[in-house]
Amino acid sequence: MAIFHFVGCPQKEQGMIITIQMEKGRNDDTKRAAAAAFTQAAIDTLGAKSQWVNILFEDYTKENWAIDGRLQLDRHGPGPITLGNKE
Repeated sequence: MAIFHFVGCPQKEQGMIITIQMEKGRNDDTKRAAAAAFTQAAIDTLGAKSQWVNILFEDYTKENWAIDGRLQLDRHGPGPITLGNKE
């Protein structure tokens, strides 16, 4: 699961920050692909220039994330996340 936030920065060059909050465990290649895809989406839909787009990844461990009142650790166990990882 990931949560996406978009914050437009009141700068002369219309910079923006896209924050992706997700469970820890996705590899660097997956994050590279996500950064490229979100940057392209901002260009296509918001008219941004690529140099204006900042992508921040916030990774959370299973013991620091709860859904429906239950820790992800309790819901899915201690194993590593594989969802979204590209081999």
